[in-house]
Parts: sequence; C-alpha cells; structure tokens
Amino acid sequence: MVARLDPPLETARLRLRPFVEGDLGALTELLGDASVNRFLYSEPLSADEARDALAQRRAPDAGEPRIRACAALRESDAMVGDFSLWWDPAHRQGEVGGSLLPAYQGHGYAVETYGALLGLAFDELDLHRVVGRCDARNVASVRALERAGLHREAHFVENEFVKGEWTSEIVLALRAAQWRARR
Repeated sequence: MVARLDPPLETARLRLRPFVEGDLGALTELLGDASVNRFLYSEPLSADEARDALAQRRAPDAGEPRIRACAALRESDAMVGDFSLWWDPAHRQGEVGGSLLPAYQGHGYAVETYGALLGLAFDELDLHRVVGRCDARNVASVRALERAGLHREAHFVENEFVKGEWTSEIVLALRAAQWRARR
C-alpha cells in the first residue's frame, strides 16, 4: 500500500505536504546545520548536496512504503521541518522520524507532526505498531515522541559507533490499540 500527501495532512498549525522546489533554501539550512545533525548519522550537507536531497524527496517513490513530508506552517506555507514515515506492509510495522529547523524547535511542531503521521499510520495504513528511534542524548526528540503518545520500550547502551564514538539509542513505540484508546 502506498500513501501520498495528496491532499496534504493538516494540523492546527501545520500542513504536511510533498516537498516543492521552493523548499530548497529552508532544506539547505536544515541539512547544513551542525546542531540538527549532531544526533543523526549524517554530517551537515553543502548547498549542492542539499539540492540533491531535495531532488530525492521530490522523486516519485516507486511504490516504496515511505512518505517524506515537508512540515510547513499553514498560514505561510514556509517549511519548518523534514519528517518521514516508513512502513513494512507485510508486518504492519512503521517508523517515524524527523528534524526541525532550529528556529522552530521547542514549540510543539514535532509533536503535532508526529500526531498527524501516527493518524495516517494507524487510521489509513492500518499499521499495528510504529516506533521512533533516537540517540539517547537527544532529549528533545525523545520528549516529542513521548508527547505524541509513544512510550519507551528500550534503551540500548553504547549499541552503535557513530561519528567516532559509542552512542546509546532509545526506542519508543505505540501500538494501534493504544492509539485508539487515546482517542
């Protein structure tokens, strides 16, 4: 099953939509920011690399079970974040993740975005379980996933060697029954 953001998903303050060429400046800022990349596998990207990343986000998904969502302000359509939902249709499992521009962090936009993606995952895609994975040091991301309704399932201590150091990972999850009980 392939899901599309057509029409876009809307929340109280955001519109989750496909990426457009006009998002290049904000995406370049996001992907080039060292603080955004601190807890990710990626390093900051150059402007040319960000242009390639935008092209990848705009390319047809070829039936892959993945949504790349541009989180944009409803009132101005300005991009504030880059989010994804991946899923395995055979096992009805999904994963959410994303990043916000630093100017928009700490305002509940990630929680709002995750809520919309979870609604899509459980209500439209009929997934059984959705996870979020974070570097354990990324307290803000862990908190956003928890506020969206996911609960901690695992804390893997020094389970990956990333950027020259051993890092720990927190896995959070939400099952469809829990999602429905919350509503």
